[in-house]
Amino acid sequence: MEINLPTSNKDFVESLIPQRFPFVMVNELSEYSENHLISGFVIKEENIFVQDGIFQASGLIEHQAQSVALHTGYKYYLLGKEAPTGYIGAIKSFEAEALPKVGDLLKTEVTILNEVMGVTLVNSITRLNNVIIASSQMKTVVK
Repeated sequence: MEINLPTSNKDFVESLIPQRFPFVMVNELSEYSENHLISGFVIKEENIFVQDGIFQASGLIEHQAQSVALHTGYKYYLLGKEAPTGYIGAIKSFEAEALPKVGDLLKTEVTILNEVMGVTLVNSITRLNNVIIASSQMKTVVK
C-alpha cells in the first residue's frame, strides 16, 4: 500500500501506533522527516479525555506522546518493519495555555532533539487555529 502525505486514512494512521480505540489521540499524518513530524487530531465527544465538552490537559499530553509514536511508526513503515511499542519515559516540561473543545482540530509539531539506544528526546508544540496552546519536552522509550 502506497501512502502519500498528508493522510488522514484512519486504518493507516492507526497501524503506525500501538494504541487502539478508545485510546487513539492522532488521526492525521501531515508531514514527516527524520527529525520532524506534524500530526493532526480532531477531538470527538466520546473521547475519554473529554470532560464537559473540554479536552483535558492529560489528553494533550497523550496526544503529544502519540504524535512521537506516530513518528516512530512511520519511520519503521518506511523501513518495512513493524513499529515497536513505546512509553513516556519522562516529561521534563509541559505547559497548556488553553484547553481545546469537542470538534477542534489540533496540529502538533514534534521535533526530535536526540535519539540514543531507544530513548528519544523531543519538543512538541500543539496548535489550535495556528495558535500555540500546549508545549512539552519529553523522553519516550522504545520497548
